[in-house]
Amino acid sequence: MVEIGDFVTSKLQLVLKRFFWILFGAGSAVIQSVHVFAQDVEVNPPTVIQNARIIVGNGTIIENGSLVFEDGMIVEVSDEQLSPRNALVIDATGKTIIPALIDGHSHVGYQGREDWGSHNYGVENLIDNLEQYAYYGFGAVFSAGSDSPAVLRTLESSRKSGDFKGARLFYAAGMAPPGQGPNNQFLTHAIAVEESFGETVLYGLETPVQARQQVKDAANNGISFIKIWVDDRGGSQLKLTPAIYRAVIDEAVDLGLKVFVHQQFASDMPDLIDAGAHGFLHGRIGAELDSDIANQAAASDVFIIPNLGLGELRKEAIGDDSFLSSIFSVRSMQNLTNANSQRSLTVDRSDVAESELRESFSAMLQAGVDIVLGTDAGAVPDHPFGYSGHRELEIYVRLGMTPMQALVAATSVAAKHLGLDQSGQLKKDFRADFIVLDQNPLIDIRNTRNIRNVFLSGQEIDRLGFQQKWRP
Repeated sequence: MVEIGDFVTSKLQLVLKRFFWILFGAGSAVIQSVHVFAQDVEVNPPTVIQNARIIVGNGTIIENGSLVFEDGMIVEVSDEQLSPRNALVIDATGKTIIPALIDGHSHVGYQGREDWGSHNYGVENLIDNLEQYAYYGFGAVFSAGSDSPAVLRTLESSRKSGDFKGARLFYAAGMAPPGQGPNNQFLTHAIAVEESFGETVLYGLETPVQARQQVKDAANNGISFIKIWVDDRGGSQLKLTPAIYRAVIDEAVDLGLKVFVHQQFASDMPDLIDAGAHGFLHGRIGAELDSDIANQAAASDVFIIPNLGLGELRKEAIGDDSFLSSIFSVRSMQNLTNANSQRSLTVDRSDVAESELRESFSAMLQAGVDIVLGTDAGAVPDHPFGYSGHRELEIYVRLGMTPMQALVAATSVAAKHLGLDQSGQLKKDFRADFIVLDQNPLIDIRNTRNIRNVFLSGQEIDRLGFQQKWRP
């Protein structure tokens, strides 16, 4: 096993290309930052991580194996201790490797480091959002219907050029009755983004014929997902009618687009499933989401995102949690701590409501519903990117999932429904997007917090550098 790897190439002279410095202590490995010295020839030797517990992402586990990656892709995963020729070998004894997580419901761009609103929307802040996701071990994010396509195209070009290292971003065209859809606070800001960048963000739907055309327009703009709002916002907005949402879904299916739904109540779900909706971004988990709806969803291969943390975490003093406060200024955390009378270190839960949640969750698990991790991060102020995903996993386990089921919801199942064929699992020919954890999350799901390293496309994320940048 090579403890310090130097890779040399020759072009008239020997050139040191890059080196890894690996420290071993107290029975565990510390993988320090990778320093790459740019030269005229690029060398990317394979890397193998040995002696690791590998949680594949599909419900299986390798208790002591190897993961080999090269040029951003996984070359091999094995229960043997592999040592490819010329590979950098890293000992990960005592560590657990899991696939990078995926957030299936967010709204990026509006939350800044100090405040929330449309004035933050732009490439610079979006990069910050995606870097924060990467810091927390997320490799991909779906933003649900509140984005400027032109800005996101610029953002993706920047990511592919290597200008920043962050989670990959996927997004939807948002559709609702004209001038409506997002919550009333968010709506004002989404409209402001439309006006600022001079392009459609929210597609207004008035008739079935016009709705079909809007879907075509979105497809022609290179958008692969449609998000519809079926919600009257407590009587303050119009609710999308079945005739119109059926037209949207029919046209989207014909064009190979997926339709994800924000629905008002669980009682809205049966007709939406019958119409061909692909998934629900708010599960409306509780007494109304019973075994009948669960069985219908499972039979139709429809996913459900419970999205429970959005309500729970706003009552909790999350600013006192070092897992969050370590990347924010003290000032930006002030309103999120126990000093704020609206937030508490211990949140009381209704026994009745908790029982209903457990029963509803159990019905979905028993039916075999595809439950996907999603947070709605960024849709309202102070629901933080990445952090809220780890907290959502804790809720899933509290309500009856095993830690393995929760991790599958955040990896392979999320990748399946977003069409990410090479993400969400640690397998050959999949992207080298993974997290190295100090402790086993199958023993305690909160161990997903104990992040040693994050690799996206085979490149280590500089988590310490992010901390220093965000909280100097």
